[in-house]
Amino acid sequence: MTEPSVANTLRRPRAARQSSAPAETSASPATATGSGEVDTRFLETLLGYNARRAALSVIGVFLQRMEPYGLRPVDFSVLSLIAHNPGVTSRQICAALEILPPNLVGMIKSLQKRGLIERRPHPTDRRAQGLHLTSTGKRQYQEAERTASQLEQDVARGLTASELDTLNSLLRKVYRR
Repeated sequence: MTEPSVANTLRRPRAARQSSAPAETSASPATATGSGEVDTRFLETLLGYNARRAALSVIGVFLQRMEPYGLRPVDFSVLSLIAHNPGVTSRQICAALEILPPNLVGMIKSLQKRGLIERRPHPTDRRAQGLHLTSTGKRQYQEAERTASQLEQDVARGLTASELDTLNSLLRKVYRR
């Protein structure tokens, strides 16, 4: 049995399709020509297609290398914000990562239960609590950050440093519009 692809593990489960239409029997153009190659030229002109393909490549390596730390991409992002912004609030994290508050609650509880973060009273807002890494959380995050930096170098080895900076800058322009 083969492992599911990264794309399939990230995809939302879908309900089984119920169709009364008969199954198509015609061969696809690639099969009909016998070449075995599928024409993706149009898809490769689309930002979304290229961004997703690149993301899947990076996420596949990320999942493998972060497995020893028990971190998914979103966990790493939350820990990174806490590490680089001690005392950050859940509301600030939700805004920065575009996470819905109910989705963050479980992550925070899980990270706290694992002893990686702790809540402390916020210095200026009595209603809020600031999030901080514990000493264990700091050690684990520093190791995970080094791993993340190395994996970025590994997956982008075909790019020069300047090309990588340009790519990151252009992608930020797309999502920060």
